[in-house]
Amino acid sequence: MDIELILRSPESKTVEFKRDLTSPDGVLRSIAAFANSAGGVLVVGVEDGTRRVVGSPSPLTDEERLANLIADRIEPRLVPDIAVVPWRRTQLLVVTVHLSPLRPHHLRLGNRTPTVYVRLGSTNREADPQLISQLQREAEGVSFDESPLAHLTASDVDLAAVRRAFANRRRVNVKDLKTLRLVTRAQGRDVPTVAGIVLFGKERDGIIPDAWIQAGRFAGVDRTDIIDTTRFTGPPLEELDNVMHFIRRHTRNAITIEGLTRTERPEYPLQAVREALVNAVAHADYSQLGAPIRVSIFEDRLEIESPGVMPYGLTIDDVRTGLSRIRNHAIARVMNELELVEQWGSGIPRMTKACREAGLPEPEFVEAAGRLRVVLRSSKSAITPVHQADDDVMTVLARGAARTSDIAAELGKSIRWTRQRLNNLVQAGHVVELGEGPNDPRRRYALVASNANR
Repeated sequence: MDIELILRSPESKTVEFKRDLTSPDGVLRSIAAFANSAGGVLVVGVEDGTRRVVGSPSPLTDEERLANLIADRIEPRLVPDIAVVPWRRTQLLVVTVHLSPLRPHHLRLGNRTPTVYVRLGSTNREADPQLISQLQREAEGVSFDESPLAHLTASDVDLAAVRRAFANRRRVNVKDLKTLRLVTRAQGRDVPTVAGIVLFGKERDGIIPDAWIQAGRFAGVDRTDIIDTTRFTGPPLEELDNVMHFIRRHTRNAITIEGLTRTERPEYPLQAVREALVNAVAHADYSQLGAPIRVSIFEDRLEIESPGVMPYGLTIDDVRTGLSRIRNHAIARVMNELELVEQWGSGIPRMTKACREAGLPEPEFVEAAGRLRVVLRSSKSAITPVHQADDDVMTVLARGAARTSDIAAELGKSIRWTRQRLNNLVQAGHVVELGEGPNDPRRRYALVASNANR
């Protein structure tokens, strides 16, 4: 154990400091949460926040007391490693907790009903019933997406949609649905699995109502003002390209000119964006209610958020190095065969590499409120200057959103000329499209917030 390294570390998902055992409830919460989440190390004798080492005046007494508290108040039985570790002129009590195969562990606090705690970042949070069920499934090696939906029939899986997905790879027959774990046997008959409905269900909305993707473009750097929003409610594998189109439509291109060569690159590396989307679909916790996958585009960043925290046993530092744990076995099998992923665990290193090569900060990963958020940061260099012709279009749009034909008529220009100017402004990040897609007859254009007061 490298106690020097631990003392230099900030509090995190796997590190916690406590001054003493005067109020042991906080210590017990952390120990139970470590056992339920990804393991961790708790050091008694260090002040929270400042990390000033004060030591333990009676470490052997504290060791015995803590062992008794853990035995009495955490169920099922948990036996972490408790050690007295010398440090300079004092001693510390160091508790090493491993991810428990018996999770979820419950903690009894006073007269309250025993509570399950999990670790989110450097905090301990009470787990709701859905999260407790997820802990149980992961401890048993069972994935929610393989669960049978016994009230349905195998015909609720859209075989035509499955065949479209596999069209360039192989012919899919009815019996293949079982091999792919889209259909399984339950109560003496073939029924769809959760994965079968999430990916290819005929009536997905009524069965798994939150297996969809919500995308929004916001003015500024928060969610105060929304410019455009779209719901992608079709099969998620078919909607990936549509979501990518939405993102490309609402993000800028950086333009550089060297000599006579004009080069454009997306504001966010498309490989990094696609990897984040694919990971969100593959690893989302579809047991959560009211929690679709969300794509949020701000002036300075792109966020892709999926229900479910990091698979238990993994930390953010783990996944940065390429470690992976599959939450949805059947969905992963389908996506792997469709080559939507090259190799499990390699997606986040590829995202990181793509951002570095584009001169952008590395992707950020945040666990909050039972969700995992991937944040891609932008660069101010992505904004391009406005030329006079484009400025004329922006002057019209300053009075409100308008269609291409309306702008062309007011400026006395052709539709083709106006469309080109609008495309330039969208790519530059000054204007956004409002509509369901490139062929939407009601599509309009509007200024982004930073240009609205022209």
